[in-house]
Amino acid sequence: MNTKDTYKTITTPGKEVLFKDRNSKFFGYTFPVTTEEEIKLIIEHLKKQNHSARHWCYAWQIGTESFRYRSNDDGEPSNSAGQPIYGQIQSFEVTNILIVVVRYFGGVKLGVGGLINAYRTTAQLALKESNIIEKTINVNFVITFEYKNMNKVMRIIKENNLNILKQELELSCKIYISVRKKIADKIKVVFSSLYEVGIKRLDY
Repeated sequence: MNTKDTYKTITTPGKEVLFKDRNSKFFGYTFPVTTEEEIKLIIEHLKKQNHSARHWCYAWQIGTESFRYRSNDDGEPSNSAGQPIYGQIQSFEVTNILIVVVRYFGGVKLGVGGLINAYRTTAQLALKESNIIEKTINVNFVITFEYKNMNKVMRIIKENNLNILKQELELSCKIYISVRKKIADKIKVVFSSLYEVGIKRLDY
């Protein structure tokens, strides 16, 4: 069974980096992303910002347990840009990330080998300038109970140091919690065994 419940990502865009080769300039950018809509908007923005550039090549990966990814050569020879960028995402083991390398052509052709090196190096520099952090994969639950059972519910939350997302404390109460994946089953059993307390996993 896969017990890994952490992943590496970035939470803020990285610093712009620059790599030069024979008059061509390659600017590298990293962005935290979780949806393809975000990716589209970021790339559109970069194209406006660098409208005189020749190529806007990129790769992204989204997900924490199952992954979706894509790479794009944007007019460069096949697999000479997007794939080397994606290779660095794999090498740094990061996810929920977009890396874009913007190329200003300097008049000298670099050849496929030169391009692979330039895009790979720029992506690597961009990742080194990014603040990569480790996060836990969490499972969210909602606990339902009558107000009179508040103390026993709160005791378990405190004892297990659980993260409360939000609370609805009326006569019938709901507390939404976030639990590290590897202890999620245990916590579900603990709450399920409490008299007059319900727990349900939330998938969002």
